[in-house]
Amino acid sequence: MLDTHHHLWKYSRKEYEWIPSESPLAQDQLLPELESATSSAGVTGTIAVQARQIIAESHDLLKMADQGDLIRGVVGWVPLISDQVAKDLDELSTHPKFVGVRHVLQEEDDEYFLRDDFHRGLGCLPSHNLVYDLLLFQRQLPVATQLVDRQPELGIIIDHLAKPEAQSGRVEASWRSGMKELAKRDNILGVKFSGLVTEFPAGDPISPETIKAYFEETLEIFGPEKVMFGTDWPVSLLRLQSYQSWADSVRELVSQLSNDEQARILSKNGESAYGLKT
Repeated sequence: MLDTHHHLWKYSRKEYEWIPSESPLAQDQLLPELESATSSAGVTGTIAVQARQIIAESHDLLKMADQGDLIRGVVGWVPLISDQVAKDLDELSTHPKFVGVRHVLQEEDDEYFLRDDFHRGLGCLPSHNLVYDLLLFQRQLPVATQLVDRQPELGIIIDHLAKPEAQSGRVEASWRSGMKELAKRDNILGVKFSGLVTEFPAGDPISPETIKAYFEETLEIFGPEKVMFGTDWPVSLLRLQSYQSWADSVRELVSQLSNDEQARILSKNGESAYGLKT
């Protein structure tokens, strides 16, 4: 299994203000913790994704990736709106494990999705053989589609199912229609089945039926050649007891599919989308 989405951090309250101080996230989550979690879950490779919007973190993640074969790729952050973005990309893209870039668009106004300087930066990614991880909420799907249409040469991967407004027992109609629009775009390389558990309202139980419904809808919309497994660990620990519990849930969801479809979702789609060496 290839976990296409997890984070790593050396915790400090000042640098990670969004982390609840009494949560299991409020501690170091580094390579030893990742190795322990993945080993028990039967996950053999990962993609580490940025959690802070500072370029130093991109370099730190690559240093951790260099310590072994577990981290197969890094999706980092660069200041895409900067005049110096090409220089930053030149430096980072020389590392074979630097595979993509992400900006936390879910925290930005809709206007940010269409900024000319932002798109200038996005336009530099294809020439560096990099993809873009698209992080957004369900409500941002319409403007995200405009972003995708402005970058037809840029390979884009949708994070966390576009963070649907998970309500027990149903799939949101606006999420379904928005995702169907994105699925029509040839430059959408994949969608990560990750992050769903933290989209249930605080205090509400996690509904296995709803998780299954979103999996089946995602599979129908994008097909087994674009859906990919991810955990969003350690953020997922806000609602789950362990890394392994989500890995086991996804194994169960794909168990009724063909062996080829299972292999695609659990590893091959991620390897292909990020251009990983096999």
